[in-house]
Amino acid sequence: MQSRRIGDVQVSAIGLGGMPMSIEGRPDEERSIRTVHAALDAGVTLIDTADAYHIGADEVGHNESLIARALASYGGDTSGVLVATKGGHLRPGDGSWTVDSSPEYLKQACEASLKRLGVEAIGLYQHHRPDPKVPYADSIGAIRDLLDAGKIRMAGISNANPAQIREAREILGGRLVSVQNQFSPAFRSSEPELELCTELGISFLPWSPLGGISRAAELGGHAAAFAAVAERYGVSPQRVCLAWHLAKSPVSIPIPGASRPSTIQDSAQAAALELTTEDLAELN
Repeated sequence: MQSRRIGDVQVSAIGLGGMPMSIEGRPDEERSIRTVHAALDAGVTLIDTADAYHIGADEVGHNESLIARALASYGGDTSGVLVATKGGHLRPGDGSWTVDSSPEYLKQACEASLKRLGVEAIGLYQHHRPDPKVPYADSIGAIRDLLDAGKIRMAGISNANPAQIREAREILGGRLVSVQNQFSPAFRSSEPELELCTELGISFLPWSPLGGISRAAELGGHAAAFAAVAERYGVSPQRVCLAWHLAKSPVSIPIPGASRPSTIQDSAQAAALELTTEDLAELN
């Protein structure tokens, strides 16, 4: 597995997004744990989760606890696995997503995540989403406090625009290591954020990186290019899509969600797929 850097940590170039294992439509726990184990077997050393990845209001942190159990039950060495979690999003149990990025809540959420993950310090803690009710500087100030207190080893932000990336970097004293935004063939509005992260040397973690790929062949037009390139190589369009992400920038580390062992096994192989200049021109 090719590796890339988040802060001072080397991680696999392809990560695992844990959300599909805990929200609506999730599989049984046994299959989810097999999915995490399959990712580890394939060389994946970055797992992304969040306390808000759950369904009912009474199961906050479902995915964090699931990831912790999967790592504990894995037969091999997991000391090199970076678990990245997030705080600031809530799910009240009615299917909706709400936000609370008050410093008080973020600090409480971090303490709860520490317990669920069973660690002394969270490897990468990310501010999940800006809260219109709270000044952004206050929310990031709480992340800075957690970093200074040793509760978290590295700090990241999610769903941020370029101005917020610069502001967070300043508030954190240059210690911002990652930005996690939605980015995919079907959702490219975060190009400016990717370009800024590339310029500043900050890792960019595209969430929902496979958006628009499952129906690539039938959609026609631009989306069909991914299906066409995949057919030439004899691989899945999803694998081509992840290789495209890797080629976009040396700071890009896609975190495809998975809830089946076969899915993450296929995704992990994208790190070995080298696209040509002609391929990239067609896809871009």
